Amino acid sequence: MPRYAMMIDYDGGPFQGWQRQAQGQPSVQGAIEDALARLEPRAHTIAAAGRTDAGVHGTGQVAHCDMDKVWDPYRLSQALNHHLRPLPVAVVACAAVPDEFHARFSAVERRYLFRLIARRAPLTHDRGLAWRIGHPLSVSAMRAGAAHLIGLHDFTTFRSTMCQAKSPVKTIDEITIDEVPLPTGTEYRFRLRARSFLHNQVRSIVGTLERVGAGAWDPARVGDALAATDRAACGPVCPPQGLYLTGVGYPDDPFA
Repeated sequence: MPRYAMMIDYDGGPFQGWQRQAQGQPSVQGAIEDALARLEPRAHTIAAAGRTDAGVHGTGQVAHCDMDKVWDPYRLSQALNHHLRPLPVAVVACAAVPDEFHARFSAVERRYLFRLIARRAPLTHDRGLAWRIGHPLSVSAMRAGAAHLIGLHDFTTFRSTMCQAKSPVKTIDEITIDEVPLPTGTEYRFRLRARSFLHNQVRSIVGTLERVGAGAWDPARVGDALAATDRAACGPVCPPQGLYLTGVGYPDDPFA
């Protein structure tokens, strides 16, 4: 069966996450599998690089599918986008890949962005697309706190109690924090890069760093929380609507 990799862009707001739901609730995976069934009538199962939670967005999610016939990748993406309308899901790139390619297990890097906007007024255009807080943050303090998390660590403190990963030990390769002035406030952009992440790890980290930026935590407390390997030592977990899966890396880029 010919295999195809798809790069997928979606607004996670209307969905109960990436993964197909047993109760029939809307999911991104379910929407794409239903569109595939319109092209080749049968049950389809696709695999993705990351199973994002309810409300989390994707701009560079990667999934793969197996088809019965050979498709031109561009025509396959266009046909899927036709059947995905009017849902906020789009296949932005598609490529034929070898049978051994697996969107999840072949990945060597995942990149996330978290958008946080500080302003007093509620969000309008960015409602559902960013986390709003009412106070400014110290970028230098947050960078100092984030420095404790770079490298190989036991991230028990920063993972959900429902996380199914076999080990809490992960390596974070990069955390960058940028400050972008807005006409009515400031946007803070957190970018994290690692081979893989634990359940709720990014949201736990950003929620904790927000406390550092607000002055409620000293930056050194992030290192203490990490060393505690205790979920109770974590700061607040930030809401999902500011989180985006922005990219997935492979040894050979299927979309190059």
